[in-house]
Amino acid sequence: MTMMDFFTKSEGMWFTQRNVHHFDCSGDESGESNLYISVVAQTDPRVESICKQQNIDPTQATGGASFMWQANQDKGEPNPEQAAVLIDVPNDASRRSGKLIRNQGYVEKIPVVSRYWFGDDGILTIDTDYDNNQGQERCWFITDDFRVRVSTVRMMNGVYLMTYCSERRCATERDLQSMVQKHLSA
Repeated sequence: MTMMDFFTKSEGMWFTQRNVHHFDCSGDESGESNLYISVVAQTDPRVESICKQQNIDPTQATGGASFMWQANQDKGEPNPEQAAVLIDVPNDASRRSGKLIRNQGYVEKIPVVSRYWFGDDGILTIDTDYDNNQGQERCWFITDDFRVRVSTVRMMNGVYLMTYCSERRCATERDLQSMVQKHLSA
């Protein structure tokens, strides 16, 4: 699998159930949210802008994805402040490893470059070094409509954070209409 394959397979809205474990016993961040993922084409102006921000040649990018988060019970459109765009810059022709250029990170809201690779088992691993933290996220599909993410964050002061997320793809309005039509025609 390539990163663009992964982004394409991830496109849509996901219901996320998140469990967070703080090793320093600080507040609980566990909960439920919606994750919106859309593919960003190689020709999208954000690709060039984000690459230039990190002094990366935009012609090396293959495209990317936009991620937006929203509390599960929130109504309306997701808050653009809770969003990130990731741009794929593969290492080689296999496109199984490379860099993810982000306009803002998950842990620290700063532009960041992560390293990624796909294992032979299909698991995506992303390593990120922030100014004050180090993070690792692993993600894999159980089925086309169910995936799992686990992450760890190590703070400069040694405090660790671990997160487990299970994510289920939500049916779109178009999917629901198609199901209704299929049922009515049966």
